[in-house]
Amino acid sequence: MPESAGWRDYLALTKPGVVVLLMVTAVAGMFLATDPPGMVPVSILVPATLGLALAMMASAAINQIMDQKIDAMMARTEKRPIVTGRINTRSAIAFAIVLAALSMLVLDQLVNRLTALLTLFGFVGYAFIYTLYLKRATPQNIVIGGLAGAIPPLLGWTAVAGELHPYAWLLVLIIFVWTPPHFWALAIHRRDEYAKAEIPMLPVTHGIPFTRSSVLYYTILLVITSLLPYLTGMSGLIYLATAVVLGAIFLFHAMQLRFGDDPRTPMKTFGYSITYLFVLFGALLVDHYLPIGVISGS
Repeated sequence: MPESAGWRDYLALTKPGVVVLLMVTAVAGMFLATDPPGMVPVSILVPATLGLALAMMASAAINQIMDQKIDAMMARTEKRPIVTGRINTRSAIAFAIVLAALSMLVLDQLVNRLTALLTLFGFVGYAFIYTLYLKRATPQNIVIGGLAGAIPPLLGWTAVAGELHPYAWLLVLIIFVWTPPHFWALAIHRRDEYAKAEIPMLPVTHGIPFTRSSVLYYTILLVITSLLPYLTGMSGLIYLATAVVLGAIFLFHAMQLRFGDDPRTPMKTFGYSITYLFVLFGALLVDHYLPIGVISGS
């Protein structure tokens, strides 16, 4: 281990910002699984949160290990600890293995085996299938590989309920449809860097105009998908109103991206997409616990 490596470098190796966003959806899945609505038992909440977070951190570390040559070519990632040499590859691999092993141990022994197995599926899907193959093989990498990144709410749900409930899959579907417009907006902004690294992201292979249109189409699909929790009786009017407003704002950004020419729009759209997901899942939770949400959705 290089002497210059510190805890901040290892923290950066885990992509904490991404982990926080994913964990918000996972914890939301835990609370949404309570029926009737109530507090998630601490005996489940604590180990499930720890185990899932460790798995996501391990996936992020593996991703950086596999992508270090690509990361060195891109301004967004050239300061990552492996690229700069603050952490060597061997130390990073050992760190990722420890995180993954602890995750599986905690989830299998303290939560339930179903959650552990599904987490393993997500770990392998993102860290290896997406990073090693899909990312370099097809411009649909984000779409196909999006399932691995969309399962955190399902993992949270199974941690509490121990079953693959249709409502949990509905949460997965929302994130699955959200992922392309979220990431392609960023890819438009970073198009030249992806081209330099020879990564076949959609703006590189099909051009920016095509990608702008794709963002708009997927945003329309996302708005429709986001209404399903209300239409299926999972949630009520609080969620519905929030989803409609959030979706309208997202559509506004997507329309600006499609028909405007402001170079700041892709990153504005990308930034809003993160806010969108945070607030949408927050609305699901509020609706779940407030009587008006339950009554209206019944």
